[in-house]
Amino acid sequence: MSNWYMLTLVGRDRPGIVAEVSNILFAAGCQLGEASMMRLGGNFTVMLMVQSEQQQNDLEQLLNEKLTALALKIHIDLIEGHLHEHIIPDVCVSVYGADRPGIVADITQVLQQQNFHILDLESDVGGSEESPIYIMHIEGKSQTDISALESELAPLRKQGIDVKVTPIDTLVG
Repeated sequence: MSNWYMLTLVGRDRPGIVAEVSNILFAAGCQLGEASMMRLGGNFTVMLMVQSEQQQNDLEQLLNEKLTALALKIHIDLIEGHLHEHIIPDVCVSVYGADRPGIVADITQVLQQQNFHILDLESDVGGSEESPIYIMHIEGKSQTDISALESELAPLRKQGIDVKVTPIDTLVG
């Protein structure tokens, strides 16, 4: 019986990691599902759904042997597959402001209070070390209209945070 696992890998970024990891998984008889991969601060990270006939301990041991040579740290969790259960985002929230502790907490707390389902969040720090700017883009499914989100986020603008709420038009079919 096949099991689904969430495989998380982290290591110093360099060219070729995706090809090497996917080849190792293919050779181990794994089927790949959904994935999220990105470079963060010079590090490569991936969360990858993997289907395998192997038990978790056996798969982890096999992958540890192969991936340690690539200087990647590995973590595996048994999960339920749930492929093809996508939620289509309908709102994008873009945030720009002088970097300070609490920006993410402030924004996401307001979104949570509005029952906003965050589906994707990316952030970056731009500007310079002397004058850093925090940049965040959130895509999600809104349970309220955009004007309600705008209204609830308005107090954050008084704190110097530029917040834009934009509908996402999806052309389906």
